[in-house]
Amino acid sequence: MDDTSAVRVLAGYDGSLSAGAAIEAGAVLLPSAHARITFCWTPPFASEAIRRRLRTRTIGLQDLVAAIEREGAAEAEHIAGTGVTLAQAAGWACEPLTERVYGGEGFAIADLAAKLDADVVLVGARGLGGASAVLGSVSDAVAHYTPRPVLVVPYPLLSDERADLARGPVLVGWDGSPGAQLALNTAQKLLTSRATVVAAVADDAVDPPKAPHEFLRLPAHGGHLTPGRAVAEGLATAARERHAAVVVVGSRGRSAAREILLGSVAMATLHHAHRPVLVVHDPAREP
Repeated sequence: MDDTSAVRVLAGYDGSLSAGAAIEAGAVLLPSAHARITFCWTPPFASEAIRRRLRTRTIGLQDLVAAIEREGAAEAEHIAGTGVTLAQAAGWACEPLTERVYGGEGFAIADLAAKLDADVVLVGARGLGGASAVLGSVSDAVAHYTPRPVLVVPYPLLSDERADLARGPVLVGWDGSPGAQLALNTAQKLLTSRATVVAAVADDAVDPPKAPHEFLRLPAHGGHLTPGRAVAEGLATAARERHAAVVVVGSRGRSAAREILLGSVAMATLHHAHRPVLVVHDPAREP
């Protein structure tokens, strides 16, 4: 595949172990992609140790502020360059991209994805549980607000989950909606070399909607769970049992607060699948 037809990846990287693991996983799942390794930084970015050193080498406040900005930009470029080195070692063709922002790294990545017409956005998640998992993380913001497909890689993955990345199928959640159809089409376009398993979660009293081809019927898990969480648990169990490399779900494009309150399938799957999740937004349903 040449550069003109390669999948265009915007990969968020901040120097953390989770970001590095996401790049490694992304290179396995999308081996022929061209990636922009992106670090968003907020001034003043230089560390306290650097600021102390600069205070002894600058004259006046303006000189100090300019020096801190300069060193912060240089450190941001160094971090992005480190991500490029990691991505190249994993087999990707890539280039660094640094973006100066004033808070809201997740929103900045979402905006960049639209401007650069990325085919997919890649981010790592630290695998937090409970309230800390749904409030304020960069990966959640990216998944909520990016208009492009978002591949979220949890950290850490267990050894068998890492092994599944190389050879596992793609598990697509199916509910018969246009969003589910778009998610299926997107998965088949991005992950062309993978077998696709379509899975519908429904209780015994409900017939799952027809799928484009043969699909799995999965039982809904636990009456005490929200509908979204119950579906997510069903998908997570099926993904584990079938050694899926990725779980793919559509998103209804609701606001963050409404998605959390309603227990959306996309957000619940992100926090409970314990393997990479591709969230596909349907532009026709965006507010």
